[in-house]
Amino acid sequence: MTTHCPASVEGLLLTADRLLDSELAGVTTTGRHRGACLVLRTALELCVDQTLKVALPGLPHTTSGRAKLLLLHTFTAGETARRAKALWAQLSLGCHYHLYELGPTYDQVRAWRAEVNALIQELSGRSGS
Repeated sequence: MTTHCPASVEGLLLTADRLLDSELAGVTTTGRHRGACLVLRTALELCVDQTLKVALPGLPHTTSGRAKLLLLHTFTAGETARRAKALWAQLSLGCHYHLYELGPTYDQVRAWRAEVNALIQELSGRSGS
């Protein structure tokens, strides 16, 4: 029997860094970039979940990610909520494969990584590091 171990935001950020720093052998560059986008999006979603859990303890687990991003406007600064929603959309595009598009570049994913970190700091009420 396996136990469910929820991912931590810090662990997901570390995984994104490892993917970007080519620490995982046997994975293509494009695969690493898309994988980093996926774990960054998940880290952002977990942070939004934690923020809303504090603000709305009775929020059902079935609430969609998009609904949570809309709710975020009520409990954080409007600019922070807009940035979170825009970044979530960019990361979503970055982690999905499309025949007609090139994957995200290293520089794009690094910039998104920095923005995820900044939003996590803002949403958790910590000053940046």
